[in-house]
Amino acid sequence: MEDHDDHDGRKVWLRPEEVDALLDEADGTTQTVALGLLARCGLRVAEAADVTPADIVDTPVGPFVRVQDGKGSKYRETPVPTDLAASMRALADVRDEAADTPLVDRSTRTIRRWVTTAGERLYADTGDDGWTYLGPHDLRRTWGTLLVEREVEPGLVMEWGGWEDWETFREHYLGAYSLDAQQRGREKVGWL
Repeated sequence: MEDHDDHDGRKVWLRPEEVDALLDEADGTTQTVALGLLARCGLRVAEAADVTPADIVDTPVGPFVRVQDGKGSKYRETPVPTDLAASMRALADVRDEAADTPLVDRSTRTIRRWVTTAGERLYADTGDDGWTYLGPHDLRRTWGTLLVEREVEPGLVMEWGGWEDWETFREHYLGAYSLDAQQRGREKVGWL
């Protein structure tokens, strides 16, 4: 965790097993899709609320989700895990809505509450007060950091996440690197 520069609260970065625990807290397919879009695709809350069945596309490298109207009205595409894409398609199949109706179809306030509630339940289970600071944007922040730690080219992470400049990405989204990431970095340099 790290204090926010301009307001109360803390920035939170989750470890992979904590992301899994959070996703396990989802109550039903709609919450699974919403939380998955935040934590596994790096979408902002408003973007997750706007994803429609038509936005899930198969490419030669796997499924992607199209963000039609991201921050600043910018379009982008980001990879979506195969199991999440399957859940999204299953949700689309069981409802009687048009293909251009958002899958989550809830307010951003409701999605934020789902993240907060999941964090509160995990705090009750673990006693780790870091969960009490968790918000939806922390899932986006975690997503970017975990990709970079797994040595995904930072420029590609920025493209997927819709970040335009390295300074903003580095300063506001990347956290402290894990010990595993630091060890991998050291192993690449013979004189360290």
